[in-house]
Amino acid sequence: MLSYGQFCPLAQSTQLLCERWTLLVIRELIAGSTRFSELQRGLPLISPTMLSRRLKTLERAGVIRTGSEQGHSVYELTEAGRELRPVVELLGAWGHRWARSDLSEGDLDAGLLMWDMRRSINPDVFGNRQVVVEFEYPDAPKGARHWWLVAREGEIDLCLHDPGHEVDLFVRSSLRAMTRVWICEQTLNEAIGSGEIRVLGNPELAGRLQDWLTASPLSKLGTRPPPEVIWKSANQA
Repeated sequence: MLSYGQFCPLAQSTQLLCERWTLLVIRELIAGSTRFSELQRGLPLISPTMLSRRLKTLERAGVIRTGSEQGHSVYELTEAGRELRPVVELLGAWGHRWARSDLSEGDLDAGLLMWDMRRSINPDVFGNRQVVVEFEYPDAPKGARHWWLVAREGEIDLCLHDPGHEVDLFVRSSLRAMTRVWICEQTLNEAIGSGEIRVLGNPELAGRLQDWLTASPLSKLGTRPPPEVIWKSANQA
């Protein structure tokens, strides 16, 4: 970890937090990932070696702790790590308002999109019944064009292979269109109205899809008015 050679608390914290991938690892932990494989799904471009290195650095700094569950290592935020939640949320909201650019092909990732949807959508919208939604992205790479979200008993499962259940809703979209919906650049109903997204199946369930597929939590924060932050300099105190 490189040092700025300053005692300033901001310099000290950015030495730790601003190494590549570190804040995104913390984002994944805040979102509920606890296992190494779950962190990899949320960070598909990070190498296992780099992820291990970042986790060890955060553990040494007291930001996370490592435990064991059913023979697997699990990671969770400490009090110091949990205090970073509003920092991550403010950075995400700021990025939504000020740092966004047009989506390039390199920004589009069906696996990351579906994983983020799986952990963010509200499974209670459809009650206790099992609901299966199949997504098709014709422009995604081969092997990542079909996905299934299965809602049952308050849980959401994400499948890359047909789970063998009857499909209640079929959603066909370009990867770009669904990503734009997820990051609040357009609503699902707007994309359906323009023909960019097609939804086939049970009309009642289709009508609830907008409530189910809300949006990326950080993007939703970015659509709200920014909080007022008052920072007095020393000569104003």
